[in-house]
Amino acid sequence: MEYVSPEGLRLDGRRAMEMRQLRAEMGVVAKADGSAAFEMGNTKVIAAVYGPREVQNKSQQVNDQALVRCEYSMANFSTGDRNRRPKGDRRSTEISLVIRQTMEECILTHLMPRSQIDIFVQVLQADGGTRSACINAATLALADAGIPMRDLVTSCSAGYLNSTPLLDLNYIEDSAGGPDVTVGVLAKLEKVTLLQMDSKLPMDIFEDVMELAIAGCKAVAKYIREDFMLCAMSCLWK
Repeated sequence: MEYVSPEGLRLDGRRAMEMRQLRAEMGVVAKADGSAAFEMGNTKVIAAVYGPREVQNKSQQVNDQALVRCEYSMANFSTGDRNRRPKGDRRSTEISLVIRQTMEECILTHLMPRSQIDIFVQVLQADGGTRSACINAATLALADAGIPMRDLVTSCSAGYLNSTPLLDLNYIEDSAGGPDVTVGVLAKLEKVTLLQMDSKLPMDIFEDVMELAIAGCKAVAKYIREDFMLCAMSCLWK
């Protein structure tokens, strides 16, 4: 199947280095301490943060930093597959761990010892890049909750199809079986906090694909910061 036309266009009309449209909204869950919805094209996710609060299970309490917990799930209506997904399945557990570890890299946990921060993320509509969208939503939800962070952590993926590096894969591209790289970055600090790749690539091609994913992360960070400014200005106007 041809995923990139001779004219350089992908199946959804984008160029190889073009991201899908981004959309974000904060404060979408009234009873959460912080929340956000984030869209990357047709992929839509929501995140809610509770805390910092007292540790519920004292045996898990950490005396010199906050305990960060994360739960990832997919709504049963998020894909064309209507089979019910068991809660805590292997994929959900793995993605929950990835999101938690990525968030721990940006949260200043030492400022909140003996406390607990819970992050819940749910995919409402899946069209590729769900892992990255969840990380971006969680970052916004943490900011909305006023959780102190080193920097915003943002995520994006890139792949390699038809001998072409592609930014921000959708579901059809992601399912094509080609190599793809998911990256998480603290943009201002220029620190990579997440790097996942599901198949091998020659080093020179890998470097090109990774650089493209990092550029996507920086574009997401720029969008989020601009969104922050709009939010702050609208609050002042109110």
